[in-house]
Amino acid sequence: MNTPYPTLDPRARRLLRTLISQYIREGEPVGSRTLAKRSGLDVSPATIRNIMADLEDIGLVAAPHTSAGRVPTAQGYRVFVDSLLQVQPLEADEIARLRANLPAGAGTQTLLSNVSELLSAMTHFVGVVTVPRREQFAFRHIDFVALDGQRVLVILVFTDNEVQNRIIHTRRPYSPSELEQTANYLNAHFAGRPLSEIRNTLLREIRDAHQAMEQALANAADLAEQALDPGSEDVLVAGQTRLMGVQDLSDLDRLRELFEAFARKREILQLLEGCIQAQGVRIFIGEETGLAPLDGCTVITSPYRGPQGQVLGVLGVIGPTRMAYERVIPMVQATADVLGAALNPAAPTQQPG
Repeated sequence: MNTPYPTLDPRARRLLRTLISQYIREGEPVGSRTLAKRSGLDVSPATIRNIMADLEDIGLVAAPHTSAGRVPTAQGYRVFVDSLLQVQPLEADEIARLRANLPAGAGTQTLLSNVSELLSAMTHFVGVVTVPRREQFAFRHIDFVALDGQRVLVILVFTDNEVQNRIIHTRRPYSPSELEQTANYLNAHFAGRPLSEIRNTLLREIRDAHQAMEQALANAADLAEQALDPGSEDVLVAGQTRLMGVQDLSDLDRLRELFEAFARKREILQLLEGCIQAQGVRIFIGEETGLAPLDGCTVITSPYRGPQGQVLGVLGVIGPTRMAYERVIPMVQATADVLGAALNPAAPTQQPG
């Protein structure tokens, strides 16, 4: 990502990297004396002050009124993340921990719940993950059980090992034999195909059907219209209370706005959906999110993929702009990779109880 700022000379780059790294570690404004010690540059304090003044003029650092030191701005963090940061891959034991907590065959809902909690626990910030639409998954098997009146229990087994039980209200009562015939028809002709494709195919075939098949197809279309409804997409959020202990987000009004945004979820879901087509990690710093409650935060996201390489959703971390980017960025990327590997249709099928 290109920045709108002038190209920094090597000394300015080193001092900016040193200042931001020091500020992330300590959380206090960084003075010229500290920079002289930490940067390893053989320059005078006066030269460092001049360079800091230049960086302040172009908006990369700021000087709080209460201190002679300086702190990075959101623009400074952006330059740091884009061109100064050295990201290292996760250690083998951390990858092993991810895989242990995201085992293949655990079922999509279980995996997604584990992901948001795991991201929060490993980063000490807020973990988020969007829930993929059910229509993105093929179903493996379907059964219908008559309840009372015009209510039918639908048991759906998907190829990602997720089992769903749904109660639907039909236009008329169905006998057990009709339900069995419909289930057999759907299992024989549509197992392994996505839900939206099944509905569209049924509606098309019923228009073209011969008289002998018309009633069976009509029954299948009636039941499938509701039974194979993919449902709405949502987002799972974990670890909001961890932000209460973050020094940079201690203002009660700001925390209240953040918690209200987490409760609504709508804006956060829209932000994450905008990352669906990203090739890898995306980073939003401060006002780049477009959400006022997140002005003092950084959002780091990565899409996760299904077994055929299709993007199923987005996961990520929400925390203060003062975070250990070199650690959180690879953690988000690795979690997306491990989650994608866990969503493997070759894993053993969980049968409904």
